[in-house]
Amino acid sequence: MWDIFGSIQNAVIAEPTTRKEQDVAPSPLRRATGTVPETANIPSPKPPPANDPHKRVGGNMPLGENLRVAFGGLAANKLRAMLTMLGVIIGVAAVIAMIAVGEGARQKTLSQIKALGTNLLLGEPERRRVGAVRGRAGTWNRLKLEDLREFGPETTPAVMNVSPEITTQIQVKIGNQNADTNLFGVWADWFEIRNHTVAMGRLFTPDEEKKQAKVVVLGYDVYKQLFPNGDDPTGRLIRVNNIGVRCIGVLAPKGSSGNQNNDDVVVVPAGTAQKRLLNYWQGRPRQFSAQAVSEDKMGEAQQQIDALFRKLYRVKPGDPPTISVRSQSEIAQFADETGSTFTALLASIAGVSLFVGGIGIMNIMLVSVTERTKEIGVRKAIGAKRRDILLQFLIEAVSLSVLGGIIGIGLGIGIALGLPKLNPDMTTILTAPPILLSFGFSAAVGVFFGFYPALKASKLDPIVALRYE
Repeated sequence: MWDIFGSIQNAVIAEPTTRKEQDVAPSPLRRATGTVPETANIPSPKPPPANDPHKRVGGNMPLGENLRVAFGGLAANKLRAMLTMLGVIIGVAAVIAMIAVGEGARQKTLSQIKALGTNLLLGEPERRRVGAVRGRAGTWNRLKLEDLREFGPETTPAVMNVSPEITTQIQVKIGNQNADTNLFGVWADWFEIRNHTVAMGRLFTPDEEKKQAKVVVLGYDVYKQLFPNGDDPTGRLIRVNNIGVRCIGVLAPKGSSGNQNNDDVVVVPAGTAQKRLLNYWQGRPRQFSAQAVSEDKMGEAQQQIDALFRKLYRVKPGDPPTISVRSQSEIAQFADETGSTFTALLASIAGVSLFVGGIGIMNIMLVSVTERTKEIGVRKAIGAKRRDILLQFLIEAVSLSVLGGIIGIGLGIGIALGLPKLNPDMTTILTAPPILLSFGFSAAVGVFFGFYPALKASKLDPIVALRYE
């Protein structure tokens, strides 16, 4: 073993002899003739330049040489390197895809909230008992149509329009076609508040609302279910809760807002719903929609609505409000915060797999250090410094994680772009920060989990390492 080590050492670190050593060593001419040859014309070997990359003894190995040795070690075990990168690949791809899904869902929700209406305010009774005496049940606040008729320029000048919303599940049918849908009993201003337009026919008027006319406007999805052939429904008699109602129009498609499908509705005047189609309990309004004069007046409108209902229900200034009023911006802010939390949760779950991938890198690097103990001993014996060994194995670990990160980025982008094609209802949004963050994190994983194996390799005693079998 030592003869082999000596030959390797001579082959790798042999340096040109000095002039003094040449004078001592007998030349072939002197051995043959016994005379000393002329040495004046014999050129002395030039010393190696200071930056000679092959000169290893007494100095640190150049970075390029460290890279070559490190990549050589990875190339010798291609399958192992690929399997080691798999954890990082899956982790990075999952982080990018999950963030794209979460961001897409957040933006879609915000756009749906904006589509709810213009300067929209939503009010509903607070779910609490009022007038209760200790030991008694008390009563619930209930919204009445008469309460909403108190809105006006004198009481709520910052509110432009208001409408009750009487909602319930109901069945509509015509001939052999029927559909289970949501009934909305509203005032005529509701269509403007909620940004609804017509695709066919017309909307009902305030006069029809006052007369409690038996007219109905169909949502687009309901229209397609009742008239699959695309016939014009205007003027047709449709049975709503087994009561004949004349169809006067079809709403233009609007899509969903949260859990509510805005196209799966039938809309009738509030008085018609309350007096002609539903019973007493079904006919009570669940909430109301209001429209502020402008966006900067929404806060003022909320205060005026609160003051009006405090007056109507005789609530003292210090007591909790009887009506909860939420603005469109508050709903959007809540949805934005919820979406951001959801995205962060998805990214955290995906980040766990990236962390596990880093543990896999450390495990394989420790195995590699054990398998290459003799190689490390030979390198240290011929002059490699601890820094050289540390860099070699650290470069190997970082190379695995960075290459895995690059492949994972490509895979994650592919998944994010492919999901909407598989599911048209899904929206994904790719942004640069998560991609750059994933790449940087993958490199950091290589440094963090590769440092301990590299440090362990650099601390090996060359004598002990050369004896390792």
